[in-house]
Amino acid sequence: MQAPELAIRELERLIGELSLAGIQIGSYINDRNLSDPNLFTVWEAAQSLGAAVFVHPWDMMVADRMTKYWLSWLVGMPAETSHAICSMIFGGVLEKFPRLRVAFAHGGGAFPATIGRIEHGFNVRPDLCAVDNSVSPRTYLERIYLDSLVHDPLMFRYLLDLMGPERIALGTDYPFPLGELEPGNLIRGMNLVKPVTERLLHGTALEWLGLSKAQFV
Repeated sequence: MQAPELAIRELERLIGELSLAGIQIGSYINDRNLSDPNLFTVWEAAQSLGAAVFVHPWDMMVADRMTKYWLSWLVGMPAETSHAICSMIFGGVLEKFPRLRVAFAHGGGAFPATIGRIEHGFNVRPDLCAVDNSVSPRTYLERIYLDSLVHDPLMFRYLLDLMGPERIALGTDYPFPLGELEPGNLIRGMNLVKPVTERLLHGTALEWLGLSKAQFV
C-alpha cells in the first residue's frame, strides 16, 4: 500500500490470477491515514476488481503510553479501528468509491459505541469535520461491514440494533488469544431466529467476499 502502483499490480494478480476474494490491510499505511489521496487509485482498483478489503489494526497509536497491562491491545486496537473507519468516512473514500466492500475487525472497535459523539461533532463543527465529505457519518453504517468479535452479548445486541445482521459477519481473530475461544459461540448464544443466525455465521461474510454458498456445498 505504501507503493500504490505496485499494490494495484498485486491486486490484479491476487484477484485475476489466484482468484482470491480480497485483501487484508492495516489501519494506516506508514504515516498515511486510509483517507490519503495517494491511496485513492488503490481503492479504485479494489472497487473495479470486486476485491473485498479487511482492515485490521496494528502498531497502535500512543503505544509508548500503553506498555503495561496489555493496553495496546485492550485500548489501542479499538481506537485504531475507529480511527481507520473515521478516516475513510470523513476523507470521502466510501463516498467516492460506493461499490468498495470494506470490513473492519473487532466489531468496528470503538466506532459503534461512539457513533453518536462522532455524528454530533460532525453536526456542530462541520468546519472541522465536513471539510472533505459533507455526508453524515451515520449514513455509512449501511455501507461498511463489521465482524462479530466483541466478547459481550450486550454489545453484540447493540451492534445488531445499530447495524443489522446484514452488516455483521462472524469474526474469530484466530489464532490470537483475544479471539473467540470457540468461534460462533457468541452468535449461537444470542437465541436469534435461524435465518439471522445463519446470516451472521456465513451469509454476510459471503456477501462481503462476493461469493455464493453454492461454492461451498
